[in-house]
Amino acid sequence: MPSPRDPSSNESTSLSDAVAERIRQQLIHGELRAGQRLSEAALSQQLDISRNTLREVFRTLIKEGLLRHEPNRGVSVATPSIADIIDIYRVRRLIECQSLEKAWPLHPAHKRMRQAVDDALAARQVKDWRTVGSANMAFHAGIVALSDSARLSSMFAHLAAELRLAFGMLDDPEYLHAPYVDHNARLLQMLMDGQTREAAQELETYLVQSERMVLAVYARQLP
Repeated sequence: MPSPRDPSSNESTSLSDAVAERIRQQLIHGELRAGQRLSEAALSQQLDISRNTLREVFRTLIKEGLLRHEPNRGVSVATPSIADIIDIYRVRRLIECQSLEKAWPLHPAHKRMRQAVDDALAARQVKDWRTVGSANMAFHAGIVALSDSARLSSMFAHLAAELRLAFGMLDDPEYLHAPYVDHNARLLQMLMDGQTREAAQELETYLVQSERMVLAVYARQLP
């Protein structure tokens, strides 16, 4: 007979998954920066979890490439390479363009996209570029949500966290994020008008331009 499951083990796994997602969200929202050292003592206290649970979370995020461990130096936030960025954008084009082209204009995800556009416009008014960047990530997560695939949305969350680390290394967030506020609003309008194929084509061009911009600036800043 199979042995009964240990409830405490299930609770521990659930807690570590929740904490890992919380740290991913901190990365996506630009609250943690590439190369930043993470204090085990401070973070376990901040998150109100045991060090053993935190170490489990660290192992998960290291496996995902979001954190890195160096002997005698501890855990720090990973720094994406140029090859990472190229691969991230390749996957983004595959996922996002297909999701948008096949979308139903009145899919509930359009509300998330609308909220992200509104948040970006408000943040641009006060030049809060970190919030503009977070709204941009939320907009593209909304595009992926059009696919109704939990797996694709989960994959995109990991990509977004890595990409935001790269964005955080760039010195001029206005240059990076400002042009895409209006582009996002245009893509949303095209979706609502049922022009999904045209929107997907425009999105592909948009992502190619974004990749080139990030790589050009990023290459100058890497040691």
